[in-house]
Amino acid sequence: MEEMSQILGYVAYLLPAIVVGVIAYYFFKGHTSNEEGRRRYLIQKEAQNKVLPMRLQAYERITLLMERLDPNKLLIRVKPFSDEIEKYETLLINNIEQEFEHNVTQQIYVTPECWNLVNAAKNATIHVIRQAAMHEKDGGADEMREYLLRNFMEEITPSQKALAYIKKEVSELF
Repeated sequence: MEEMSQILGYVAYLLPAIVVGVIAYYFFKGHTSNEEGRRRYLIQKEAQNKVLPMRLQAYERITLLMERLDPNKLLIRVKPFSDEIEKYETLLINNIEQEFEHNVTQQIYVTPECWNLVNAAKNATIHVIRQAAMHEKDGGADEMREYLLRNFMEEITPSQKALAYIKKEVSELF
């Protein structure tokens, strides 16, 4: 019996120490978790301040790309050097591909949805140029050019749709 009371005495001394230890553990666990979250937030905030100018520059470059790929501007900028439709079609498509490849690295700074829309605008423009070349196969390069200009004056171009999305996405950054 004496041993039992001695054990209960030890337990009476140990129990408050165990309770204090458990409380201290949870307190320090919560504290270190909060500190880790705060550090992560500060690092992310600092990174955001460094990345934001690069993201804005990427959006500027993609905007310029969409402006340059806009068929109305592309057809005025890239004039046919011969009357052969195939050569003019190739010239336009090569110009589009070259512009796109020059800006392909910008995709790491924009959302996947934005980049997919830019890529779709490029592909849609190429598709329309190929369709126009097939439609005007009996005419010359100037006729194809006029046909494309007439078509795109009446409707919104794929580049303009992509530009509207880009502007919306940039406005969400602020």
